[in-house]
Order: sequence, then structure tokens, then C-alpha cells
Amino acid sequence: MIETRCVSLNGLEFTVDIAGHEHAQTVLLLHGFPESRYMWHPQVEALSAAGFRVIAPDQRGYSTGARPTGEDSYRVELIVQDAIDLMDALGVADFHLVGHDWGGQIAWLVAAGHARRIKTLSILSRPHPAAFARAMAEDPQQPERSRHHRFLKDADAYDRMRVDGLRPLREALETQHVPPEIAAVHIAKLAEPGGVEGAINWYRASGFTGAQTPAIDLPTLYIWGTEDATVGRYAAELTSDYVTGPFRFEIVEGAGHFIVDQCPEIVTDLLLGHIRQGADSPA
Repeated sequence: MIETRCVSLNGLEFTVDIAGHEHAQTVLLLHGFPESRYMWHPQVEALSAAGFRVIAPDQRGYSTGARPTGEDSYRVELIVQDAIDLMDALGVADFHLVGHDWGGQIAWLVAAGHARRIKTLSILSRPHPAAFARAMAEDPQQPERSRHHRFLKDADAYDRMRVDGLRPLREALETQHVPPEIAAVHIAKLAEPGGVEGAINWYRASGFTGAQTPAIDLPTLYIWGTEDATVGRYAAELTSDYVTGPFRFEIVEGAGHFIVDQCPEIVTDLLLGHIRQGADSPA
């Protein structure tokens, strides 16, 4: 059973889904843009059924009670700290970490800054930050794939996204194989006052290139789909240069950027295999 609760962190109220036994090994799932904790429901159910405690928050800007005003409130270091503070608030010392898209970027940075607390790392789509920075400079196609980073910093980005009930975001999700009923849940969350503005502020506050992010010395699973519209093969393959721990690169043929929604069974199987292996390894 999935329990939804509010967790207070530094004056903000985060909506969090939790499942599994309180004393089991914990898995933290971090969503990306423009989604919500709901993207992880199949994995929350499967991982908790497999014996893990699973935690999936709506992150800063996405949680109704965690939408501070001002772009500066969405700096990447604050979002990284949210993840650590959430684990502290829930009494979790160490955990398995999973992230997709922006949640993947945050997961890489949590792992880089708090490696002693991470048992295994699993990333979907988002390359290691230094690999992504290299790809932006070395792969002629990557800047075009990432053009939405620029568009979302335009002065009229809030207004453009709010047209016709967030139609641009809804169409983007459905075009990239997110089932309409799942896209509707994400859009409803972002349609709330301050929702889409908070989500866009992740981009507007980000001056972080990632080029200096250190290599990760943790058991790491990286999953990438061959039809990912935002991350090219060059960036994906560079990621292996920035993981010094055991590394597994899984390529899913025909999968797009929103691989969790498009291929939930494949993602669940890969995550379970990786996390179980890490759970069984000696500390």
C-alpha cells in the first residue's frame, strides 16, 4: 500500500509517497520535468513488494506546499539538499538512489556530494553532468536536443506554457509516448498556482554546467533509450568515463526520453536487478 504524507523541510511542505516496511533498505526515487512522483507508481509498488522501503517525493516547485517565490529559490544546491534533508527527516541513514531527467541530474550530484550515504545509484536518461557538458561542446546535435533549456529561460516562458491548460507540456508528454492518463496527472499538478512556474525555475536558476562534477565511485546503473529526444548517444556513452565504480549501461531500443512511462516493466526489472545486487553486497 502506498501512503501519501506531507514532510516539513525548512519551512516547505513536500508531498511524498512512501511504501514498504520502515526498517527495510530504502530506495529514493526522484522525478524529472515536467512530471511528478506519480511517474514512479509501478516502481514504488514493485520495489516495496520486493522488500524495500520506497520514497517518491514531489520535488521543490512540484509539491503544492513547496513553491517558494523567486528563481533563486530553485538553485541546484538547494534541490540537492532537499533530498538529503528528506532522508534525514525520515530517519534514513543510507539508501539506494534513482533519478530520471532533472531528477537524474540531482541524483548524480547527491551521489557526488554524499557518496557515503548511497548504496547504489540508478539514472535514467540524464548523463553524468561532466559527460553532458562535454557533449554540449563536442556533439553538434546535443545543443539542438537541449534547446528547451534555452526556451524555458525566455521572459514569456511561463505564459507560453500556460496556454490552453498547459497544452504545450501535455502535447510534449503524449508525443513522447507518455500515456494520456498519466500525462493528465502530471499536468494537473503543474496547473496549480505556481506549479509550472516552479518547475520552469529549475532551468532559470541553473547556471550550473556540471563540467567539474567528479567521477562517481558507486555501483551505478545508467539506462538510456535509443529514441531519447533530449539526450544523444554521444552524451550517453560518455557517461562511462565518469563512473569509477561498477558500471552497467543498459540501452533500450526504441525507448524515448520518458522511458519510465513508456517501458515501466523494463525499467522495473532493471532497477530491481541492480538494487538487489547492491542490497546483497557487503557494506
